[in-house]
Amino acid sequence: MSEPKGKNLTWHEGQVSRDDREKKLGQKGCTIWLTGLSGSGKSTIAVAAEKALAEKGHLTYILDGDNIRMGLNANLGFSPEDRTENIRRIGEVSKLFTDAGIICFTSFISPYRADRDQVREIMGDGDFIEAWVQASVETCEGRDVKGLYKKARAGEIPEFTGISAPYEEPRNAEVILDTNGQSVDESVAQLIAYLDKQGYLG
Repeated sequence: MSEPKGKNLTWHEGQVSRDDREKKLGQKGCTIWLTGLSGSGKSTIAVAAEKALAEKGHLTYILDGDNIRMGLNANLGFSPEDRTENIRRIGEVSKLFTDAGIICFTSFISPYRADRDQVREIMGDGDFIEAWVQASVETCEGRDVKGLYKKARAGEIPEFTGISAPYEEPRNAEVILDTNGQSVDESVAQLIAYLDKQGYLG
């Protein structure tokens, strides 16, 4: 991640440790980084998984691509440079949620492998879980729930991932959710089973 422009900065430690927070919550903080094409099912899976975990008594939070772009990252577009800055910022925010002991879902196309890898690098070991929501362009375009593919095909949306801009597939994702044929419930069950097996759920 980039160095801060400001100088004469000092990091201030609190008196409540991450371990203290996690013991209180009965879970291990982590970031589940859902990446994939528009329409692959990232947001849908995040919402359903959050609800399922909340019903089991876990503290979670979703950082969704569109929601973040309406606030924190409202000044960013979709150029390669802006996409990188978008992911850099949300990486820092998700790191804070993880340190707070929260199970944090992020739902971003995040098309560039280097950007996702940079977020992984700023996290502690085991804090970053890359979940590739795998769906073909044909599958996503067939859904086109937001009408974005139609606009992209018509040239109304420049630099649209999968059509006029690249998507770099993960090479070593911890979880692969194949939504070409897998239901939302099946994807959520697979994701929660991974978290449980790896000890994030206490």
